[in-house]
Amino acid sequence: MTPAVQLEILDLRHFSAGNLKPVLEAEGRVWSERLRWDFSASAGLLLQYLDSHVLPGYVALENGRIRGYIFCVYEGDKAVVGDVFAIPATGGGESAEEIERSLIEHLIELLRNSPGIERIESQLLLHPHGSHTEPLLRAGFQVYERLFMELDLTQPALEAPLHEAPAGLELRPWHDADFSPAGYLISEAYQGHLDSLINDQYRSVAGSLRFLHNIVRFPGCGFFDPAASSVLSAGRRDEIAGLLLCSRVREDVGHVTQICVAQRYRRRGFGAQLLARSIAELKRRHFRSLSLTVTAENHNAIELYRRLGFVTQHRFDAMVWDQRAKG
Repeated sequence: MTPAVQLEILDLRHFSAGNLKPVLEAEGRVWSERLRWDFSASAGLLLQYLDSHVLPGYVALENGRIRGYIFCVYEGDKAVVGDVFAIPATGGGESAEEIERSLIEHLIELLRNSPGIERIESQLLLHPHGSHTEPLLRAGFQVYERLFMELDLTQPALEAPLHEAPAGLELRPWHDADFSPAGYLISEAYQGHLDSLINDQYRSVAGSLRFLHNIVRFPGCGFFDPAASSVLSAGRRDEIAGLLLCSRVREDVGHVTQICVAQRYRRRGFGAQLLARSIAELKRRHFRSLSLTVTAENHNAIELYRRLGFVTQHRFDAMVWDQRAKG
């Protein structure tokens, strides 16, 4: 007789990096196969936090074997669900999707009943659109479909020359001095934008600077690549008209972590110029592909990316629960 499957959901802080390492190695293979991302830097950062035993989350234990995990981070009165992953079942047991759903339900219940938590955000990039929306919709989340798009940089058709920036503007690589002006640009560019509903850091200069800090200083979205990051400078030291941030997510793969143009400079083709400059730089260094993510309702941006040759490879979900909006 086959023994009954026993699934336990336990506090992540009871486990060490060594306990979770096999799960993270399995997850790394999925990141590589599905998105062409090298997950090792993110896994290394996560292992450091696990050994400190302070990371909030849960582990799924099936008959004494670790099958999956979920974690979150706190930002004031907001919690961000960083990741959820379960190893596929072998020889019986619950499916990976079922285990991930159980982990999500446990963490969401904890966060919604935690004093002081007014907002929960999550973008589960690795997981296909719709795969985990049911428990989140039941809990009152808003769900936004997003696209993962990719450009094949080995295409010879991408050899088109760059257009010169118009008078008074300079198209150039990122400089360290751009950090503070970029925070002001992002906050201004996303006023009233759908993506500011998904990521509330875009709604203020302070939040935009925190976003930039995470992109530029930490390897969560790859290693920041200043040479492939483009700035449309407006001439003044404290102002930039447009911005594209690029990170290296694999030795030969780039990822656009941010692209925006100030509202008064839009509809002049500057977004295409920012992309063209970064594409040219990555091709010069023999990168094989460039990826980006975009909200499915952002039709103008999607049209631009498709015109440049980007193709949708994957669809995923961003989810938001916000008590502030109800208050």
